[in-house]
Amino acid sequence: MHELMNTAREALYLLLSLDPALWEIIGVSFRVSLTAILVALPPSLLIALLLARVAFPGRWFAISLVNTFMAVPTVVVGLVLFMLLSRSGPLGELRLLFTQRAMILGQILLAMPVLTAMLHSTLQSIDQRAWETARQLGAGWWQSLWMLIREARFGVIAAVLAAFGRIIAEVGSAVMIGGNIEHFTRTITTAIALETLKGEFAQGLALGLVLLLLALVLNVLLGVMRGRGHQTVSV
Repeated sequence: MHELMNTAREALYLLLSLDPALWEIIGVSFRVSLTAILVALPPSLLIALLLARVAFPGRWFAISLVNTFMAVPTVVVGLVLFMLLSRSGPLGELRLLFTQRAMILGQILLAMPVLTAMLHSTLQSIDQRAWETARQLGAGWWQSLWMLIREARFGVIAAVLAAFGRIIAEVGSAVMIGGNIEHFTRTITTAIALETLKGEFAQGLALGLVLLLLALVLNVLLGVMRGRGHQTVSV
């Protein structure tokens, strides 16, 4: 118990003293995950709109496929990308393996199913007449889409927060295609795994506290967004 308390105190000291090594890892994690979310959002939104508003053969299968991809383990995504990006793989010439760009690619693939599924549910809940009315009044396709996004803004924000929480806390893909390289591809989760194996529990605990705090903030924000979304619907 005494050792645990000492480790906790050391972890808090690392955080509050703005330890450069610790905050560098946190910075890499947020930079990679935020970039992945920004890249994944536009195509996910378009796919969700297609699934919600356009009737086409096999739409139910496409929706099922999106929901299935949500459950794919992160290590499987990492394995597939590793085979594609390795020197003997079809994309080996791009030399992306063990880079932040490879990690961003992996997180895009993890974020898109979450974003698409949640955005599809949100867009589907909006009255179909809103889209039709906008089109009849002469609004272009992009203007109508922007109108739908504004109507569903709380659901969109909730989807972004949920997807961000999913990718910043993943470890399987980050280890396999990032390589956990110090000062370059080491993220919060990969550093926790490494420091724990080394017996350096203070830094691992400090990074774990960051993830715990992030999870709390995201869940609070999700609750606020859902509450506002319900209020908007009731009005």
